[in-house]
Amino acid sequence: MKTYKILAAVVVLVAAVVAAGSLPMTGNVASDRPSIADVPAGDVQEIAMDSFVVFADGKPHPQFSVKEITVTRGDRVRFLVNTTSGSHNINIDEFNVHAETPTGQVTVVEFVADRAGEFVYYCSMPGHRQNGHWGTLTVVEA
Repeated sequence: MKTYKILAAVVVLVAAVVAAGSLPMTGNVASDRPSIADVPAGDVQEIAMDSFVVFADGKPHPQFSVKEITVTRGDRVRFLVNTTSGSHNINIDEFNVHAETPTGQVTVVEFVADRAGEFVYYCSMPGHRQNGHWGTLTVVEA
């Protein structure tokens, strides 16, 4: 009985944290585009990546650990961005994705890949994109 009370308390706590918005999430906001809720849960493409800084020739070179991602049009895409060093964010302009990625945390970002093409995901901190902190998201037709 004690285990059930603890489990119930944990579930309530997790629900409260998520409801409070502690997980930075972005997605489509335009009303003419599908929302996260419109895509079946089975069509989730989850991509885990690190965001970090390496030094070469004494200069910082911020990076994502994953440089190329391919998903199918209509997929719900979930990025799990683990920032291990530095101050970063992640952006995909065409999907209205803009999220801070605090160091020492995993930031969850979800959106629907509702159009085919090649799109750049990048960090918009000054100098980061220019120094290699970007990758390519390719969305292919089914």
